[in-house]
Amino acid sequence: MAEKISRFEDLIAWQKARAFCANVHRLTAVDRLQRNYGFRDQIQRAAVSIMSYLAEGFDRASRKEFHKFIVVAKGSCAEVRSLLYVALDAGLVSKEDFHAAMRDAQELARILAGLRNAVSRQISTAKVK
Repeated sequence: MAEKISRFEDLIAWQKARAFCANVHRLTAVDRLQRNYGFRDQIQRAAVSIMSYLAEGFDRASRKEFHKFIVVAKGSCAEVRSLLYVALDAGLVSKEDFHAAMRDAQELARILAGLRNAVSRQISTAKVK
């Protein structure tokens, strides 16, 4: 039987979101993006919000609230993916960096979808009891 997770830091989704956030910050540390403050700040804030929403939602009072925060975190992940296209199209990142970041973002989106579905099942099971 799986051990109960008692801290948000133990969530694989949060750990992946943390690593992804660090990668986005490294990606945006290049000179072209350092000069584009608005864009850099937006993509960094979106990446930070993924892990932040997971942490905040996990420590909320209910699974239903946690589910809502997972949905919002997944939306922030989609925002980062969209902004990656902007960065590519504007020549702010290389194709290689874009593809690597996009692979990571898509993996994180799949993990978030799995967590969302698992929490949704927990909510449904609790209603049946």
